[in-house]
Parts: sequence; structure tokens; C-alpha cells
Amino acid sequence: MNKKSRNGIVYSTKPDFQYEQEGQVRESLPAAQQQLYVWIDSKGRKGKTVSLVRGFIGADKDLEVLARELKAHCSTGGTVKNGEIIIQGEFREKILRFLSGKGYKVKKAGG
Repeated sequence: MNKKSRNGIVYSTKPDFQYEQEGQVRESLPAAQQQLYVWIDSKGRKGKTVSLVRGFIGADKDLEVLARELKAHCSTGGTVKNGEIIIQGEFREKILRFLSGKGYKVKKAGG
């Protein structure tokens, strides 16, 4: 295994530790076991406000499906970057209601 594929991990004290390989698919936790945080942010976005959903644990495909559902529910654009969902506009309350209706544990966080 080469150095770049270890994602900065040098040593682990866990005897059964396995490096997570690129392309390795993680299983998504059920909605009831997920703890999501909804943020409002405008820093570094030229003053435009966005809603961020962080804390999703699971496959990237499932995150993209959830993002698509949120964008359709809020009738706005958005994207998935670095494991978080970015929704254009200030829709924190609407997102909180939608996610809790789907069974996720959701908390307000940040701004």
C-alpha cells in the first residue's frame, strides 16, 4: 500500500485497523441512527446565504439522493461537497422539518 492511499494515517493502535481504500463503499446508517446538523452560512460566499447539512454517515450515493430530495423540497439549487449538503438560501426550518419527517435526528447548529 503506498503512502497516498493511507489518507494521512501513519499508525494506529487498534489491532484490527484497516485502511479505508479509495472506492470502498461504506454502508449508510439507517435514518434513525443518523445525527444531522443544519447550519446557516454566508462566509466565503460573497454574502449569499446557504444552508448546510452535516454529519451524514454513509455512501456518497445515498448522500446525493438525500441532497436531491432536499433541493426538490426547498425548490432551489444545491450541491454535495466534502460530505456535506449545500442548499442555496436560508431554509434551515424547512430542512429541519423535512429531515425529522424522514426519521433523522436533526439539530440546529451554527449561525
